[in-house]
Amino acid sequence: MSARLNERILVVGGGIAGLWTALALARKGRELTVLERDPPPPEASVDEAFESWERKGVGHLRHSHAFLARLHILIRDNYPDLMEELLAAGCRELKFADGLPLTLQENYKPVPGDEDMTILTSRRTTLELITRRYAARQQGIHFETGALVRGILSEKDAAGHLRVTGVTVEQNGETRDWLADIVVDAAGKNSQMIEWLNEAGAGITEETERADILYFTRHYRLHDPESEPPRTKVPRVGDLGFIKYSLFPSDNGCFSVTLAVPEIEMEMRRAIVRPENFDKICAQLPGIAAWTVPETSKPQSRVFGMGELISRWHHMMKDGEPRVLNFFPVGDSVIRTNPLYGRGCSFAGVAAEALAETLDSTDDARTRARLYHAQLARELRQHYDDMVKQDLAATRRARNALDPNYKPDVKTRIFKSFAEDAILPAVRGDVDLMRAFMRSLHMVDAPNTWMRDPRNLSKVLRTWARGKKRNADLYPPKLGPDRTDMLTSIGLSPTADKERLQSA
Repeated sequence: MSARLNERILVVGGGIAGLWTALALARKGRELTVLERDPPPPEASVDEAFESWERKGVGHLRHSHAFLARLHILIRDNYPDLMEELLAAGCRELKFADGLPLTLQENYKPVPGDEDMTILTSRRTTLELITRRYAARQQGIHFETGALVRGILSEKDAAGHLRVTGVTVEQNGETRDWLADIVVDAAGKNSQMIEWLNEAGAGITEETERADILYFTRHYRLHDPESEPPRTKVPRVGDLGFIKYSLFPSDNGCFSVTLAVPEIEMEMRRAIVRPENFDKICAQLPGIAAWTVPETSKPQSRVFGMGELISRWHHMMKDGEPRVLNFFPVGDSVIRTNPLYGRGCSFAGVAAEALAETLDSTDDARTRARLYHAQLARELRQHYDDMVKQDLAATRRARNALDPNYKPDVKTRIFKSFAEDAILPAVRGDVDLMRAFMRSLHMVDAPNTWMRDPRNLSKVLRTWARGKKRNADLYPPKLGPDRTDMLTSIGLSPTADKERLQSA
């Protein structure tokens, strides 16, 4: 074991994935160096950090963030002192009961396990700043800032396997080779390390799927942090087809709103980045309108946009053999997903824990690679496939909504009815179903396992059989205006995208 603890480890990237990796490895008694391209975090308050912290390596730094229950559990169980610091800095825990529809809250009684469905929410800058400061105090973790990785060092061993031996780093105007026994790629979606390895003959493959959606986020601060708008029957998260919305309560009286628009909605995506249009749209969404009016809050930022969202899974193995040794990508470097589902940080946390367990289990480089990637597949593949499937379905719906000639077939109508008239009202009307659904959503359980339980499926089918009229109280109120009314209200043509689609 002592030899393993003496291994030289480089973690490339000091964002969320790099921080969780550093913490997980240091917790096991290892020493490591984190190479971070950006300057050190500011010695400032969390509010000042939101305004001033420049993180060129994190393009989504000021988009809405939340740590799902799976990651909250990881922090709670392994880093209770970090949890205390996050909460002291203003991060908030949203518990299972907080997200229940009002009709279920009235008679809700907690059961063992409900505490595992708690979300940690805050501005990304606050989450990362506090975690970074905590990591920097831990024995065994050393940060090198302003360190830009320019290349990866590798060699072929006697058996012909490609083995990583370090990286080339530019820092303070000088370039040097930094040797290592293990290199962790936590540099995120823009990492070039796998590309460099393929140039050296690694043969790493990938599968990709476009999310076909764009994100727009704006931050606000409540005038009275102690007096948030009360919950209503209209949810704070919703999907109108041509636009999705979500409200994120945040730290220190702040909150953010994210609006997501299908790529095919050209008129909306061009206009929504203007603050006045963003606020007009929010004002017409009953689930969040009370939060964004001038009487309640004041904008704290411009509208941040994010596009080119692609789900990606890198295949680091072929026929049971690793394509490269001593190299472990974590987070977006190995698996990238649509931020709509909020699972990126949790994926990174799961990968970091898997890596720590793997390195402790064996010294053999090939076995380590097999174990690590097998655990990623076991823990994350079902969630990844489920998200890609939902993205493809959403893309089809967005396109069909703009096609006047589209007529759904019988199978499509049945699936639509099952989702909207069976699953939705059943979950909203039964706390046990809601509990099972949320455990899957938050990665506490595997995706869709709740629907494979005969008892749950029976409840959903009985709800469907009752029909819309008898289930009327189980549907949420109208989430907002239809597409024509919304576009017209902000001075956009409701027919331009349809005409563009037809001409194409």
